[in-house]
Order: sequence, then structure tokens, then C-alpha cells
Amino acid sequence: MQGKVEISGVNTAKLHLLTAAEMDALLRRSRLGDTDARNRLIEGNLRLVLSVIQRFDRRGESPDDLFQVGCVGLLKAIANFDPDKNVRFSTYGVPMIAGEIRRYLRDNSPIRVSRSLRDVAYRVLQCREALTLKLGRDPSLREISSALELPEKDISAALDAISAPVSLYDPVFTDGGDPLTVMDQVSDTRHTEPNWMEHITLREGFRHLGDREKQILYARFYDGQTQMDVAKTMHISQAQVSRLEKGAICELRKYVSVQVS
Repeated sequence: MQGKVEISGVNTAKLHLLTAAEMDALLRRSRLGDTDARNRLIEGNLRLVLSVIQRFDRRGESPDDLFQVGCVGLLKAIANFDPDKNVRFSTYGVPMIAGEIRRYLRDNSPIRVSRSLRDVAYRVLQCREALTLKLGRDPSLREISSALELPEKDISAALDAISAPVSLYDPVFTDGGDPLTVMDQVSDTRHTEPNWMEHITLREGFRHLGDREKQILYARFYDGQTQMDVAKTMHISQAQVSRLEKGAICELRKYVSVQVS
């Protein structure tokens, strides 16, 4: 969407910006039914819609579709905003526009969730919009929970269920060079060993030992046998086991130190 001048037939390079005084006057006229004032409000806040849909331009949806859905949210914000409240229109309008886009993405999401969960999520979104208008800010999870008389975990689960999936290759940060993606921030602690490089080095060093040294180290440090047990199994003396063990460990240390340096 970056560099796009025209979207849904609207030339974004020529959008008019309204002053605070103009906004207040037009909002009051619009509440009295002035259609011309409402149209001027829509035209003067299209940049607000553009700024919101940029949050969703990585979802694979058409920017034109998102822009049109965002304009629906803008119309709802204009219709429901009370200029007598000590709140800026953008503070109220942004959540309304974003909420309308999220509903669109939820209804068109490739991931299907149960109708009951979607109903809860829809109630939560409606409640959040109402509380945003009342409080002049985004409500907390606890405030939504209290208003709907639902457990916070149920509200959180419902919102998570309708959230659009995020690609592992979506950029999360860039400083002008290669962007940092979600994949770069993900680690697998279950299937990845933190000291994997050391383990590979030890394994390669183990291959350079003789068969008897390998057998002794395996029995001593994997099976947990004593030197006496190993001596009986291999039919040699404990002194020989001790000498071979020390020699094998010394060889491993030399190999690891060479590889690391």
C-alpha cells in the first residue's frame, strides 16, 4: 500500500485536513442532520482511515476493501460522536474504524471458530466501543469483564479466537536494513538444545577416540558405572580403566579447545 496515491477512487494526495475549530463546527451541524457537514467530515477524516488500515496491510487483504470498510467505521464514529464530551474525535474514531476492520477480517477469516465464541467476541467489541465513548479511552479487560459480567479469561479467549493470524515472516522492526521478522523472535525450547554447538563439538571429538576409550566413557558417564564395574566388564584392571578414562578426557579437551579457538 506504500506509495499508493489513489485508493478506492480517492486521490489520497489531495485529501483536505480540517482544523480543530472546523471539526467541532461540522460535528455539531452533522448531529443536527446537516448532510453537507457530514460529507465534509468524511472527506476531512479519510486520512484517519488511511492511518488505521496501515496496521492491517500485512494481512493479505485488498487495501481498497480495507479502506471501504474503514470508511464504514468512520461513518459510525461521526454518527455516534458527542462533541460535548471532552474527547478528540480521532481518539474515538480510531477504535471505531479499527473495530469495523477487525469485524470484517473476523467474518472473512480462513480460521473458523464456533458461533458461540464469535457471539461473545462480538459482544466484547460492542462493549469496548461503548466504553471507549463513555470513558474517552480504551477500556481495560477488567472494565469490560465487569460490564458484561463475564470472566476475563473468556473475554481474552474470544478476542484471541477472532484475531487474524500473523505470518512468521511479518516484519516487526526495521532500522533501514534487513527487517526483523516474527520468526527471528521465536525460539523452540522443547526441541532445541541451548548448548547445541558444544554438543556437536563433543560428538565430533568423541569420534576421534579409540573403541575402548569410547566404551569406557559411555559406561562411566552415560550408564553411570563405577570404574570397578567397567574393569570387570572389560576384563582389565581398575588402574587401566582410570588411565584410559583420563587419556580420553584429555583428548576431548584438546579437540574442543582447538575447535573453539
